[in-house]
Amino acid sequence: MNRRMLLAAGTVPLAAMLSEQDVSCRKTVSPDAGQRPNIIFFLVDDMGWQDTSVPFWTQKTGYNEIYETPNMERLAANGMLFTQAYASSVSSPSRCSMMTGANAARHRVTNWTLVRDNPPDMKSDVIELPDWNYNGICQVPGVNNTFLSKTFVQYLKDSGYHTIHCGKAHWGAIDTPGENPCHFGFEVNIAGHAAGGLATYLGEQRYGHDRDGVPTSLMSVPGLEKYWDTDTFVTEALTREAVDALDKAKAYGQPFYLYMSHYAIHVPVDRDTRYFDRYKQKGLSDKEAAYASLIAGMDRSLGDLMDWLEENGEADNTVIIFMGDNGGFATGKQWRDEPLYTQNSPLRCGKGSAYEGGIRVPMIVCWPGETAPGSRCGKPVMAEDIFPSILEMAGITFRDAPQKVDGRSFVPLLRQTGDPSRGRRLYWNYPNLWDDVGPGIGASCTVRDGDWKLIYFYATGEKELYDISEDIGETEDLSREHPEIVKRLSRELGRYLRRSGAQRPSFVQTGMPCPWPDEL
Repeated sequence: MNRRMLLAAGTVPLAAMLSEQDVSCRKTVSPDAGQRPNIIFFLVDDMGWQDTSVPFWTQKTGYNEIYETPNMERLAANGMLFTQAYASSVSSPSRCSMMTGANAARHRVTNWTLVRDNPPDMKSDVIELPDWNYNGICQVPGVNNTFLSKTFVQYLKDSGYHTIHCGKAHWGAIDTPGENPCHFGFEVNIAGHAAGGLATYLGEQRYGHDRDGVPTSLMSVPGLEKYWDTDTFVTEALTREAVDALDKAKAYGQPFYLYMSHYAIHVPVDRDTRYFDRYKQKGLSDKEAAYASLIAGMDRSLGDLMDWLEENGEADNTVIIFMGDNGGFATGKQWRDEPLYTQNSPLRCGKGSAYEGGIRVPMIVCWPGETAPGSRCGKPVMAEDIFPSILEMAGITFRDAPQKVDGRSFVPLLRQTGDPSRGRRLYWNYPNLWDDVGPGIGASCTVRDGDWKLIYFYATGEKELYDISEDIGETEDLSREHPEIVKRLSRELGRYLRRSGAQRPSFVQTGMPCPWPDEL
């Protein structure tokens, strides 16, 4: 960051109105139980916990002052903000958990996917990685290295919802059934394919197609030809297409589910010219201003969809779930190659890391008549909770899923009628090597039990223990001071990994599997 941005990143206390209300807000009046709500799941790629003017901590930080996201503020004012929402540290594991309700340890899509039978992991002289599900999730059996599952979207479609996919998919590798959103229950697919990123945001560059219309990379965004050779940023193009799809959905007269899955704010850090100059005037560098413009464009998209709901009389009967898929991209490559243009502070590290900066994500839910406006919830929720929560909102019971659902519905938190997080432990397994380096980036498994968080690194056998309530930045490893807690959490983590069929690496030198955390 440049000097001005660093100085701005100091923290200031929030007003009393921002204190967490957890489950203490009054119950609001429910809508007609016979009317099934529309649902919009607005997912942002690589969005850090601090990449917004909405404070997700007990203090407002300088980053919250830098970024302008008025529509996120608008959504939070009408719904419930979750201060401890979690996902996996990279994209595909989170997205597969959301779709299937299974923890990544169980579905084994533990790293990002792209090319069939071609794992993207970095190589190591120390550990050999397991034969994980690098071909993603799949709705039919018989495809190697995939996780057989039925998605919540298929349940929605089967029960009469009109289902729309817009933007990034990233559930299955190229030339597997999982690459196509329509195979998972979506009736409409706008620009979704196997890739987890994009070649460019720029319409002037045809979103990664040459003059003959041929994709220039596997990351070229498909299906937006009408915007080629224009100055339409891909975030805006996707929003226009989503609005058109909503117009059609309204004409059908069915309840609808829109998965608005933006490629933003994933690299490359292209400039959204609608907002770039605004941030340059704040004193940000070109790269910082470009990154901020990606955030602003994403927020404008959210506002356009909220405006459509209000203008079409659907706002009072539509659930909006806003979430990020992993921590912000504030990790090793930027330290090596270029100045850091984003940060997750006070959280440590970012995407790909087992630390909070890699797994804690922004989340807001607005369900008119069910969520108390302006409420905050400090109970932990996980990516796999999306599956049962959306189905409960739609009044659908799932009984015939081929997969075990690990997620818990957070609807009681929204209604403030119960606490599904009570007694719950959160688990992560990442027996992989992401294509980056930095603190906490490496093959690891993690458990959080109450305020305690244990991280175990497979290659070294090292364990780190943190009290997240007192040390959100994970600056003080307490493993030596509390060996009894390390032992207990190691036992709980090891048992869970075995029960869920999790995988672990092996040592290159001996061929023996790395010990489970309770074997040391």
